[in-house]
Amino acid sequence: MSIACLKGWLEKQVSLCPLTFAVILSIGVLTVARFLLKTSLVFSQTFFFSGKSLKKFGATKGAWAVVTGASDGIGREFALQLASAGFNVLLVARNQAMLSDVANEIGAKSYFPYIAAERTSGRVESKIYLIDFAKNDAEAFDGLKTLLGNMDVGVLSMNLRSAFLHSHVMPTYFAETTEQENEEIVTININGMIRVTRAILPGMIHRKRGLILNVGSFAGQVPSPMLATYSGTKAFMSTFTSALAEEVWKHNVVVQHLNTYFVVSKMSNIRKSSALVPTPRAYVRAALSKVGLACGAAMTERPGTLTPFWSHALLDYLIHAIGWKSAFVSYTHALHKDIRRRVLRKIEREAKKQ
Repeated sequence: MSIACLKGWLEKQVSLCPLTFAVILSIGVLTVARFLLKTSLVFSQTFFFSGKSLKKFGATKGAWAVVTGASDGIGREFALQLASAGFNVLLVARNQAMLSDVANEIGAKSYFPYIAAERTSGRVESKIYLIDFAKNDAEAFDGLKTLLGNMDVGVLSMNLRSAFLHSHVMPTYFAETTEQENEEIVTININGMIRVTRAILPGMIHRKRGLILNVGSFAGQVPSPMLATYSGTKAFMSTFTSALAEEVWKHNVVVQHLNTYFVVSKMSNIRKSSALVPTPRAYVRAALSKVGLACGAAMTERPGTLTPFWSHALLDYLIHAIGWKSAFVSYTHALHKDIRRRVLRKIEREAKKQ
């Protein structure tokens, strides 16, 4: 069919059904406009816009930042960078030696209440609180709640990705996991987050300021075979954050779910950074500079979600632009099967050496 014939046919159809054509054209224009708006928001927020100043949440004014999972990786970087921004920092995790190293790097430390020593010096103060979220220890939670009740908490950074390391040695089919593994993942990623948030949030509402950053995972966005329980808890985190953000925004409390792909860490077993896999320092720097924005999560029906690091943001944008989630689920399944094969081969090699 020639272009002239096609043009004539279209003109005939328009004349016969002008209303239908107008509706189709309007839908097309709105679809393109929405796509262009979404694209412009993703790129402008990711590469040009800055987020809310941390001073809005009490930086340099004596407020505290509470950082869970502060002994290593992303949590450690949140502690160091929030201290550099002018927050006193409460370091929460289960490894005393590693938390002490972080406190020493911050430049001041004060232990409470399960460790006897106390010392404060320098521009900001830090405290250590030892707790193993996997144990769901009521006494330890009560002690933490008591401590938090006496603090002006401006920021809560929840970094509970260690639940994966704590339980799964490698990607495993759900039918082959143990009840203990699944209970630990749920206890850490869901119960721990809820209890700490509940202890801190009333104070933020009373003071009319606060920032809660829940470090999530792409596994909560794209269902992850062979990490089914972990993936489900991260999906819970995303939904919980969205609901909570709507509840408290009127009190000037910002709650955000940080959608995260791979980062150099013990958890990911990745030791070398790349464009798609940043160091914890680069990732946290991006997260703290984009507070209140959405970046890669813009206009994706996930209120409260922020995908801060630039390559993660572009990947998030691409996943939603394509919209073929089943393909990404299948890709993730294949990736995890390959990881499992490599881990098993490594275990076999090490066994032969013994």
